[in-house]
Amino acid sequence: MEIALVKKRLESDLEEAEKELQQLDEWLEEKPEFGIGTGSPSTQSWEMTLARKERVLKQIDELQKALNQVDKGTYGYCENCGTRINPERLEILPATTLCVNCAKEQE
Repeated sequence: MEIALVKKRLESDLEEAEKELQQLDEWLEEKPEFGIGTGSPSTQSWEMTLARKERVLKQIDELQKALNQVDKGTYGYCENCGTRINPERLEILPATTLCVNCAKEQE
């Protein structure tokens, strides 16, 4: 696993997530009316967009954390037990900070 390629992928994923966040914020600017006896079908869509925004914010946080680990030279090691994370796991989940065993324990 070449660290320069990993960093490039993380930065690309972060850029995409930040663009998505910006778009979600734009969609959330127009808040539908809701209350007792009022509302619109777009309320559910707005709430789903808000939930998506929360997931994207979490993704951005994870990607920034992974980039910090790359910069510190600790990328690819489990933050819980310190063992090397399987490269195949990192290929699928590049921002992961836990090995498979520690991730299972936290579920």
